[in-house]
Amino acid sequence: MQEQFIIEGMEAYTADMKTGRPAKTKRSEFGARLHALREAAGLSQTQVADRLGIKQPTYALWERRTTAISAIQLQQLAEAYGVGIDALFIDAKTAARRGGGPIGKARALFERVSGLPRAAQQRILAGVEDALMAHEVRSARG
Repeated sequence: MQEQFIIEGMEAYTADMKTGRPAKTKRSEFGARLHALREAAGLSQTQVADRLGIKQPTYALWERRTTAISAIQLQQLAEAYGVGIDALFIDAKTAARRGGGPIGKARALFERVSGLPRAAQQRILAGVEDALMAHEVRSARG
């Protein structure tokens, strides 16, 4: 029989716990979303960390605290979980209320742009804004 170590006021830590020992702090919103996506994908923190080329403690920190993550790592996370990048930031209920954003080719292009460095994203979006303004001016003229 396995012994259990119990500290007053804390849950018991047992070998059959799905996600390890109880947390001492509450997850950030982003971390909670990462945790839920990882659990839904049936992956361990180690498996996700290996796919991203990082150490497990680094990934564990992402699920716990607000940290800076590169655009490339966000793309890799989305691919590991089989979701779009927006799913890392917006839960499914919120996305349904908002209409889910662009669809089809526009969505695919914006997801590719979101994986680029910020300076490249800004240049591309400036071009898109210019094209939209020109279209609106032409439309207004009749």
